[in-house]
Amino acid sequence: MPREPLTTSARWALTSLALSMLMPSLDTSIANAGLPILATAFDATFQQVQWIVLAYLLTVTTLIVSVGRLGDGIGRRRLLLIGIGIFTAASLCCALAPGLGWLIGARAVQGVGAAIMFALTVALVADAVPKSRAGSAMGLLATMSATGTTLGPSLGGLLMAHLGWHSIFLLNVPLGLLNACLVFRYLPADRAISTRVAFDYFGTGVLVLTLAAYALAMTLTGLTLPLLLVSACGAGLFVFIEMRVKAPLIRLSLFADRRLSSSLLLTLLVTTVMMTTLVVGPFYLSHGLGLSSAMVGLVLSVGPLLSALGGVPAGRLVDRFGARRIVPGALLGLACGCGLLASLPMSLGVFAYVLPIAMVAVSYALFQAANNTGLMAGVSQDQRGVVSALLGLARNLGLITGAAVMGAVFALAAGDPTEAPAAAIASGLHITFAVATALMLTTLIISRTAVKCRSEPARDSGVSVNEEVG
Repeated sequence: MPREPLTTSARWALTSLALSMLMPSLDTSIANAGLPILATAFDATFQQVQWIVLAYLLTVTTLIVSVGRLGDGIGRRRLLLIGIGIFTAASLCCALAPGLGWLIGARAVQGVGAAIMFALTVALVADAVPKSRAGSAMGLLATMSATGTTLGPSLGGLLMAHLGWHSIFLLNVPLGLLNACLVFRYLPADRAISTRVAFDYFGTGVLVLTLAAYALAMTLTGLTLPLLLVSACGAGLFVFIEMRVKAPLIRLSLFADRRLSSSLLLTLLVTTVMMTTLVVGPFYLSHGLGLSSAMVGLVLSVGPLLSALGGVPAGRLVDRFGARRIVPGALLGLACGCGLLASLPMSLGVFAYVLPIAMVAVSYALFQAANNTGLMAGVSQDQRGVVSALLGLARNLGLITGAAVMGAVFALAAGDPTEAPAAAIASGLHITFAVATALMLTTLIISRTAVKCRSEPARDSGVSVNEEVG
């Protein structure tokens, strides 16, 4: 398909979407580096200040699907402006927080705005750029997501060192005002809504409680089993409600399209493995290879940096060759990278870590651009918000699951990572990434199954047949 040139308005519209992805991604990690400073500032324990990060992540995870569905009903551009306003105002409240409780509460409200921005940004790509540019646009958004998450800790540390902890939240105020102006000026207006929008409040409440129970089960080790039980019961109740309500939050028939459900499952499994690199890597580099903290930070930045730089080129490859051809290759690259991490001996030093991580990072950039483009290309106009939100939910659940489950695999294989000898750390890394390799080989099977059913029409699913999906 020939690439249409972008008009000036389309470029500014895409810039607004890029900012809408960058800002909440940045705040996912910007407070992490400053937790010791915040603990001192508020005379709090590490467990208490951890909730500065957890409150944000839990709110995003639990609300992202609900706000995506709301955007389909009341207008995505309108709701995005509201989300940017909430995010910006909550950031100002964070900076002015007189106590830890206030800060945690403001971070939770900030997460509401972030959930809206995450849920609707991908859905609005089709309104902002021509179809022939969709892959490049998705690649740019993937770059912004990776850049924000990567830049967060280092930028947060730099700002705190020179301007104090308030500055990491004040940064969002001018960015938010600029972003709101760009969205208002350049994103196409929503279609007129002539009838009152029905919203599934009961189903939304049950889904929020279900996701909160799951997320807390992954973060509160002492209550894991009871919370998982609550989450399982909540999931069953949610399905029961959605099968009977007139205006469901999520049309369950969406999942009858195997290409859509497989794309969401692939996202969850791939992000689970990507989080594994962030959980295991620091211990292997510092305790296994004996690198200094400065060197650990430098080596850890290689993967996210390559993912960020590879986003736009990956999008162009998707535009040229199609998502269906790129996804299996990206998954194979991820499997090979994990396989190398599981097998290369520690005697090869940093090289045996950086080479596979580079392969994983580049493959991840390709996967994100191809999977997101292929999925959204086949979604009907009235379901883009909720499907985009489901994609974000799958990503967040993958990150939470990777941190908890794969972290537990590593701890089980290596012993206590803070005290284990170098050989045990290396063995733990090999075993953990052997599990990750198995997960990536599983994604290849899922991907091939989805491709085989690409010619089957989706019945009453809200997803149109499109040869790029899968």
